[in-house]
Amino acid sequence: MESLVTVADQITVAGSNKPRRRPVSLARLASYLQALPLAVILGFFLLLPILLLFVVSFWDYDFAGLYPDFITLNYEDTLGSWVTWKTYLNTVKFAAIVWVITLFVGFWIAYFLAFHVRTAAMQTVLFLICTVPFLTSNIIRMISWIPVLGRNGLVNSTLIQLGLVPQPIEWLLYSDFAVVLAMVHLYTLFMVTPIFNTLMRIDRSLIEAARDAGASPFQILWTVILPLARPGMAIGTIFVVTLVMADYSTVQVMSGGQSASVALMMKNQMSLLQYPAAAANAVVLLALVLLLVGAILRVVDIRKEL
Repeated sequence: MESLVTVADQITVAGSNKPRRRPVSLARLASYLQALPLAVILGFFLLLPILLLFVVSFWDYDFAGLYPDFITLNYEDTLGSWVTWKTYLNTVKFAAIVWVITLFVGFWIAYFLAFHVRTAAMQTVLFLICTVPFLTSNIIRMISWIPVLGRNGLVNSTLIQLGLVPQPIEWLLYSDFAVVLAMVHLYTLFMVTPIFNTLMRIDRSLIEAARDAGASPFQILWTVILPLARPGMAIGTIFVVTLVMADYSTVQVMSGGQSASVALMMKNQMSLLQYPAAAANAVVLLALVLLLVGAILRVVDIRKEL
């Protein structure tokens, strides 16, 4: 009798281990409903335009109009032209130079605000002072460099009056130097903000422990602060690189038409109604940016910052 009871218990236990189909709970359904508006917005304003861009990149065109088709000529022209490759390399060059400068300047500004300004009120005031110029238009802030760097501008006039140069310096404006300077001015804040946010989250007891262990200020910076600031630096890098690679107005105005970028090339193609060619360049540029962002995310885990 006892054996029969034992076998029945085993059958009952074995039967209880079988997976049962559970109905969708109201909480899970509510979570899907809450995410639905954001999913619709992202799908309509982000995924759908990218899909249309990809589709149009395979169309044919001439001076009269666009013709729905499936041809690879636009990508062949994009990837098979040395001029296009030089334009992409020039864009990557601008992105790399601006990234290095903004990372250096942005880190030290954020470091000063986070560790050398003692009161939270003063930190807020100084941070607002950094952000106030960025409340104006990018175009206005970019064009404001022209009277400063021009042939008869403030810099050249001052240098000539001081006797440091005999004649105006030509490369200050309408050159790659002017493009980089304007981009650094425009995008440094996008590096300062995430780094400052990361530095403010660092536990100050870690710095005190390193100091008590005999670490020098440089060792504290190198072994404690910089590793913990990597998520903010990665987020700032993503912001700066994507903004620089998508910028065409700064390159067009500050170089005087002497430099080129992929975004400026696409703008010129669209002005000539070459929309499929511009779409193909946009797809290639998007893939390049996604590869760069993916490489950054592989190196740094920015989820610590989110």
